[in-house]
Amino acid sequence: MATIKKEQAFIQPLNPIWYLPYVEKIDMLRLDMLHPVISGNKWFKLKHNLNDALAKGFDTILTFGGAYSNHLLATAAAVKEYDLKSIGVVRGIYPEEELSPTLLECISNGMQLEFISREEYAKKDNDDWLKKLLDRHPRAYIIPEGGANEKGREGAEEIAEFISPEYTHICIAVGTGTTFIGLRNALPAQQEILGFVPMKQGQYIEDEIMPLIKGYKPWELFDNWHFGGFGKWNEKLLAFMNNFYVLNNIPLDFVYTAKMMYGVEDLLPQHFFPPNAKILCIHTGGLQGNNSIQELMEY
Repeated sequence: MATIKKEQAFIQPLNPIWYLPYVEKIDMLRLDMLHPVISGNKWFKLKHNLNDALAKGFDTILTFGGAYSNHLLATAAAVKEYDLKSIGVVRGIYPEEELSPTLLECISNGMQLEFISREEYAKKDNDDWLKKLLDRHPRAYIIPEGGANEKGREGAEEIAEFISPEYTHICIAVGTGTTFIGLRNALPAQQEILGFVPMKQGQYIEDEIMPLIKGYKPWELFDNWHFGGFGKWNEKLLAFMNNFYVLNNIPLDFVYTAKMMYGVEDLLPQHFFPPNAKILCIHTGGLQGNNSIQELMEY
């Protein structure tokens, strides 16, 4: 796709004031700069799925997400550029006047939305339920929520191309775990991967990640910094985001990257990282999620 150029992503050093004297350096991989909407890790998880759909003659992409899903919006925008149709199955039932900015933007990109109850949404990985869904949409190619399938993981492995062997620790926010798995499988064992899960009791995702990791390579998940749960925030998190931007000139989103960076900052004085650590934090995009709190942001 012409609008996605890998060279638009770059590594930005953080202001040393933020991490000294605890570690040698911290940089950020700015995947958010790839595209205004199909940003961060989203494109990598979509690209092989979309190419497979085209090769197999599908004319519609069907996927899943919540009211503030970066994945839904990225899919809607990418599919529009491929001149395909898109259907988004949304968790929860919302009246038209209460649609989130994300869902409104999905609609503006041509995505047809179908709203289902949270109970029904929980069946999204059930084969019988999916068969009934495809009976209604026989021309649809299904991409799981968050691009969480083999082709999504294959795409996520390509992010490793940006990462130099000099880094000792790679930090990334974790939603479905797709990008985390792809990176862990692609990077050498001497680089430790740390995942920051923005959900309450997010350690459950370990059971989903573990069978898909190839070989023994060090990794660890944290769910300490959820700030009340997925998509939740408080004044402390917003103050952190604004301060981080002033110091580093990097915008964070409150759903994923802000909670990751807050966690990294919290771990530094605990001496979790060795003094010679060289840390790379990955900005996975999703800045559109800040639309609902824009008036509280300094960027």
